[in-house]
Amino acid sequence: MTSHKRLLATLRGTRQERPALWLMRQAGRYLPEYRALRETKGGFLELCYDPEAAAEVTLQPIRRFGFDGAILFSDILVIPHALGQNLWFEAGEGPRLAPPLVDGALASLEAAHQRLDPVYATVARVAGALPAETTFLGFAGSPWTVATYMVAGQGSKDQAAARRMAFGDPAAFQAIVDAIVDLTVTYLSGQIEQGVEAVQLFDSWAGSLSPAQFERWVIAPNAAIVRRAEGAAPRDAGDRLSQGGRRQASRLCR
Repeated sequence: MTSHKRLLATLRGTRQERPALWLMRQAGRYLPEYRALRETKGGFLELCYDPEAAAEVTLQPIRRFGFDGAILFSDILVIPHALGQNLWFEAGEGPRLAPPLVDGALASLEAAHQRLDPVYATVARVAGALPAETTFLGFAGSPWTVATYMVAGQGSKDQAAARRMAFGDPAAFQAIVDAIVDLTVTYLSGQIEQGVEAVQLFDSWAGSLSPAQFERWVIAPNAAIVRRAEGAAPRDAGDRLSQGGRRQASRLCR
C-alpha cells in the first residue's frame, strides 16, 4: 500500500486533517549534529558539494522532528558557480562571486555545469533514504535574486548594483537573467529526475523592485521556469510539478 504523503497531497490541492509541516531553514545551524558535521568539512560549500554529507544534513531534521517535507540541502548560488563564476564563503560575511558582472562580463565566463553533479547525487541518496510518508522538496533561486549576487559579487542590502544595471543596460541584464533561467530549468529537471517530488523557487530580494521592474525581472522569468520545467519533466516523474505549481504558473503568465 502506498504511504500517504501529507505535504505532496496538500500541494496537489487536497485538504488534510491537519496542515502539513515543514520549515524554510529546517536543516541548519540550530542542530548540533549539523554543526559537528560542518566542522569536519571545513566550509559550507564543501558541505554542499559532498553528496554523502549533504544527504545527511537533509535527513537530520526528519529524524529529529518527523517533518512532512525534507528540503534538499544546497544553496541557490550553485547556479552562478555552474555558469562559471568563482564562489566562496567568507566567514562571518557571506558569499562572494568573482568576477562580479557589474561590468557585463557574462560572455567571459566559462560554464561548468558539472559542478551541479554532486547535487544530483545528493538528491538520489536522499530519495533512497527518506521515510515513505515524507515529501522530498528541491529548490533553486529565482533569477532576480541570483542575478543580484552575480552582478555585485556578493549580497547587499538594497541590490543597488543589479537595479542600476537592469535600468541602465537592460539588454546586458536580460542576458544574465536568461542564462540563469536556462540553467535553472536544467537544474530543477535534474533534481526531479533524481527523485524530488516538488520544487520551489526562492526570491529573497524581489521587494526592492518597482511594479514594472517586478513584472519584468521576477514574474516573467519565474513563469518561464515553471512552464519550461514542467515541459522538461520526464514522463515517469508523475505529478512532481504539483497542481498547485501549475495554478501558480497560470497566475504568473497572465
